Amino acid sequence: MEDQQRYHRHYILPQIGKEGQEKFRRSKVLIIGVGGLGCPVAMQLAAAGIGTIGLVDYDVVEASNLQRQVLYTERDLGKPKAECAARRLKEMNSECEVLVYPWKLTQENCVQLFAEYDIIVDATDNFDTRYLISDACVELNKPHVYGAIYEFYGQVAILGGQGPCLRCLSDPERDPRQPISARKVGVLAPVPGVIGSLQACEVLKYIAGAGQCLTGSMIFLDMLTMQFDRVELSKNPRCPLCGNGGTQWKKN
Repeated sequence: MEDQQRYHRHYILPQIGKEGQEKFRRSKVLIIGVGGLGCPVAMQLAAAGIGTIGLVDYDVVEASNLQRQVLYTERDLGKPKAECAARRLKEMNSECEVLVYPWKLTQENCVQLFAEYDIIVDATDNFDTRYLISDACVELNKPHVYGAIYEFYGQVAILGGQGPCLRCLSDPERDPRQPISARKVGVLAPVPGVIGSLQACEVLKYIAGAGQCLTGSMIFLDMLTMQFDRVELSKNPRCPLCGNGGTQWKKN
């Protein structure tokens, strides 16, 4: 299929155009977690023409996933999520290279892996991995697109790069206001779809240099009332990782 036909709606956007589409094709995006958030992120990026997508997930598809993890079907039950997701993405866009990493992200393997990608997407659901991702992105000066969901609520931000890291904002031992894992509370099925799509939008805007990205900002969405709030974030000079003199990799 010719690019001009497939991506026509991108070509006619002044903020994207042929140049932006070529940037998408050359970009490499790593998605950590192919669950409620990772599924819509991966689908949107593959459809948009991102050249290389990496998928990190060591879980298998369970029946409880099917309510919101829209890449999977009943025939995928018991199979590795990353492999099932990769197959579906290739069916969506055969020109997209999809690389599968069906293992757990650790402090020993994340820096080497992240170095191969342009942007990292945090689509996880636990604090240990979130802070591991943020720490590695600081180490490599990589931007990462953060997303979190619970019940009817979600958050999206771009952290790292020249902006604050996750440790600038809170400490998991001290801040009970952070979103709880979706494994421990309910979540309305469309909520991860909305937040994951916003994450994908931020990835594409960042790559194309279009509009105002959420670099150094976070949006909060309450889907019970459909209220958006946006707050500006700043680096914490006392941050143990990226603040003044903060050069130590902080282990979780």
